Amino acid sequence: MEDKDYMQLAINLAKKGGRNAAPNPMVGSVIVYEDKIIGQGYHQKCGEAHAEVNAVNSVEDKSLLPHATIYVSLEPCAHYGKTPPCADLIVKSKFKRCVIACTDPFSEVSGKGIQRIKDAGIETTVGVLENEALELNKRFFTYHQKQRPYVILKWAQSKDGFMDIDRSENQKGVYWITQPETKKVVHQWRAEEQAILVGWKTIANDNASLTVREVQGENPVRFIIDPQLSIPKTAQIFLDGVPTIIYTQKENTNLPSHIALKQLDNISVEAILKDLYERKMLSVFIEGGAYTLQAFIASRLWDEARILTGDTSLIKGQPAPRIKGKTVSKTHLGKDEIHILYKEENR
Repeated sequence: MEDKDYMQLAINLAKKGGRNAAPNPMVGSVIVYEDKIIGQGYHQKCGEAHAEVNAVNSVEDKSLLPHATIYVSLEPCAHYGKTPPCADLIVKSKFKRCVIACTDPFSEVSGKGIQRIKDAGIETTVGVLENEALELNKRFFTYHQKQRPYVILKWAQSKDGFMDIDRSENQKGVYWITQPETKKVVHQWRAEEQAILVGWKTIANDNASLTVREVQGENPVRFIIDPQLSIPKTAQIFLDGVPTIIYTQKENTNLPSHIALKQLDNISVEAILKDLYERKMLSVFIEGGAYTLQAFIASRLWDEARILTGDTSLIKGQPAPRIKGKTVSKTHLGKDEIHILYKEENR
């Protein structure tokens, strides 16, 4: 096996950390001696041992470490956080070689871990499967480089470009554009992000709960834009006990304990992202409605869009947002199309 094969194993291990690693990055590590894997590990939960520690601890015969190569999907940390620096552990273990996928943008680490390992005389290679490693931790990198969470926009639309029926007659209730099977995919997407955000009309019209009830996983923290506190108190979000923050300009002390208000003088995309950043939310999943989605598109403060197109036409209704970006994938799930695109930075 080559460096890239072992690094791919490290990246696959890192993915197991998922949201549990946040606000830390997902990191995996593999230790190889004479083309045989003798240790491996990943960062399982924030505050617990890092990937390199778990990998070293898994090695039965520590005397092999000075003759082994350690593969790490992200630059080993060089600072004291909740755990000691992993770069020091690599130096102390006297590894023959260290292979790193990409550098860490976090200012306390960036380049310092690599330099410490090199200064100890350990042969160091950086950039193996770099793009794959950058993709893996795109939320973490965006958070530290842009001082905001990674923003994912999602909506469902009909074949003729509408995301909801005409509600001029004050109709309530969900109008499902996509097939029931697609709901499970969306709930899996929710489970992968720390926060979920919608405008108040999405709650008022659909009585949405924004949970992951169709899959195993942790609910994202709910954030709702409701400047005038217009959501009816009979809505599911007031009854289910799931932690929720409402962005508003009003005061109200007569709310359930799981509902918190965040008063903002100016409820803007920038103000919301600043608050999410301060709460250490690495990512936010924005599910509507049209006004909220369009506000993020217009501000260009988004990173990824996931558009579900159902096999139905509405003729009239709420037009779906218009967006331009780089197509990453187009796949089909039954009759539905899933289109994922990234924002192009130079647009």
